Amino acid sequence: MSQTQVPTIFSRARREQRDKRASSRSGTSWLYDAMQEDITERLDFMRHEAKKSLLVGHETSLLNASLAASASNVSSIRSLDEEQPLRSAELDLFVSLARLDSVNDLPGALIHARNALADRGLMIAQIIGAGSLTTLRQVMLAADGERPAARIHPKIDDRAGTALLQRAGFSKQVVDTHKLTVRYKSLETLIDDLRDQALTSVLVSPAPYVGKSGLSRAQAKFEDLREEDGKVSETFHILTLTGWR
Repeated sequence: MSQTQVPTIFSRARREQRDKRASSRSGTSWLYDAMQEDITERLDFMRHEAKKSLLVGHETSLLNASLAASASNVSSIRSLDEEQPLRSAELDLFVSLARLDSVNDLPGALIHARNALADRGLMIAQIIGAGSLTTLRQVMLAADGERPAARIHPKIDDRAGTALLQRAGFSKQVVDTHKLTVRYKSLETLIDDLRDQALTSVLVSPAPYVGKSGLSRAQAKFEDLREEDGKVSETFHILTLTGWR
């Protein structure tokens, strides 16, 4: 029986380039800070003791310090190939920040994460979930005019997240979403935020270049969305996948 071919939606090369560019920028990290604070609270609530932890993400310093203070042996890396088995094994805790929503074989990546855990080990993966970036979607649709292009990759919702954890074989699964609303003075600031935090598109087929006319339409749409104080709201739905081995 032939194996099912995993569709190639994301480009690993573009993903690595994006991560390197973000690492070279000294911009904001508010989204990663919010993720790390949330995970710290979850770990405190669960009273999960992790002797060996692996953190993966563009920015993990806050969580690293918190775990190190609890005598955990912590390793932090900005990126890895989640579609390959993890070198680290017998982990008590594996954390992934804004990574797993841009892998082609997400079920396989979750299986590798589970296999890297020790018995009763815990995985917490946070991603930008369904319902996010509604403002950016409207702006880019306006920019493209009559020929809309794929510029923002598909997002995962709670139901799909639960099914993925079950498929990966986690003994317990918890999936939930919390919303962050950020307000911007300009479209440029929104785009810079995404670039600083390695959140821009890594689709295998790059979208067409937005020319002057497209940029003008995008700016006009952004102006239409301004609220009474002159700012525009953007929404980020943080989807948290929690599973135990």
